[in-house]
Amino acid sequence: MREDIIRFIQNEVKQRCESESNFFGIGCYYHICAVVENAVFLAEKYGGDVEAVTIAAWLHDIASVTDYSMYEEHHIHGARIAEEILSSFGYDKIELVKKCILNHRGSKPNEKISIEEICVADADAISHFDSVSSLFYLAYVKRKLGIAEGTEFVRNKLERSYNKLSDESKRLYSDKYSEVMRVIGITL
Repeated sequence: MREDIIRFIQNEVKQRCESESNFFGIGCYYHICAVVENAVFLAEKYGGDVEAVTIAAWLHDIASVTDYSMYEEHHIHGARIAEEILSSFGYDKIELVKKCILNHRGSKPNEKISIEEICVADADAISHFDSVSSLFYLAYVKRKLGIAEGTEFVRNKLERSYNKLSDESKRLYSDKYSEVMRVIGITL
């Protein structure tokens, strides 16, 4: 495991998340941490490359937190930024990491071919259940929604996230999904 690369990337991502120019606020850092945790769990469970998945999970939203104008295509910009960072370390799995970042978005119907791509995409989706407070922050503070509209925004995001999961991950995370929805007052 290239701990030097992972430490560097973790610090770099945290600094970008703490920046005043980061539209999403520090909550995005907690989202990314949850993605890393879930991606590692899934890579271990599914037999994926834990190192590549860890690095891709740390970098999957780097473009979004760097510059909000890249948000719509953050998967493309993020893959480019990842290549720049990883090239400076002479990392040998750049293409795999880039594919994970390019294909992490469930809203973009790119085919996920490798186990690693599935791990990062599923971890990104399920991470919303680990950082529900950041979704409410986004709804109420950043988007200035009212109580009902904000709750609806969060509910819809959580439903979409769960529905983006691979079938195997849906089975793994069904209890978490049901419990989070129950806690925020939505009965399934």
